[in-house]
Amino acid sequence: MDREYAKPLDVEALARGVHMSAGHLSRQFKAAYGESPYSYLMTRRIERAMTLLRRGDLSVTEVCLEVGCASLGTFSSRFTELVGMPPSVYRSRVEHGLGGLPSLVVKSATRPVRNREARPARASIT
Repeated sequence: MDREYAKPLDVEALARGVHMSAGHLSRQFKAAYGESPYSYLMTRRIERAMTLLRRGDLSVTEVCLEVGCASLGTFSSRFTELVGMPPSVYRSRVEHGLGGLPSLVVKSATRPVRNREARPARASIT
């Protein structure tokens, strides 16, 4: 899935490849990675989309199709859920705020964080 993120997800084929039922594979995958195969794939697609948006040479629609999403609405919704802002806003902020930083730093600083991964802010004791 990491290498072929733009291809449709075929859990049945993945399961056959490891001699499991699709349901069992999905449960084992979630136990190992903390998310379903589809969620994992979408996270990889959004990470790639972030890279393409930082480059700035493709439109949001072109990025959506490039990473294997067929629906711009679904892509935008999932992007917003993981990144915290729509793809067009992300592109605009990146163009104005991360210029000149090494790509490794940018990738690390802009990694998508799922809601369950975000840690609540601690209340300060005064």
